[in-house]
Amino acid sequence: MKFSVADQSIGNIIQAYTDESVMVNGVKFTRSLVIMAEQIIPDWKPESFEGLTEADFVSILEMRPDLVVLGTGPKQQFPMPALYQSLTNAGIGVEVMNTPAACRTYNILTSEGRKVIAALLFG
Repeated sequence: MKFSVADQSIGNIIQAYTDESVMVNGVKFTRSLVIMAEQIIPDWKPESFEGLTEADFVSILEMRPDLVVLGTGPKQQFPMPALYQSLTNAGIGVEVMNTPAACRTYNILTSEGRKVIAALLFG
């Protein structure tokens, strides 16, 4: 799916996405990544939902978002709560959805000025 207009003055916005990739600021990403308004972390360590570890969420904790939108690939899958407990213990919300929904949600929240991170998986 392609979005029509992206206001890049608010930071990194997802311009298009498929089940296998996202486009941010004209750059196509095909591997797991973390996106926030001011930074993109390509090649986020987990390559798939099954590869998620507690350490993957601890690395996100260090960025101090208000909310993490976890895109789990083409279908919504819920990780064990113990994996992201470091985030919830710190008062950081975690929303789990399929990756296309996570892309849309990230864009909306970022455009509202929220400090949100999209952690996106494709495999």
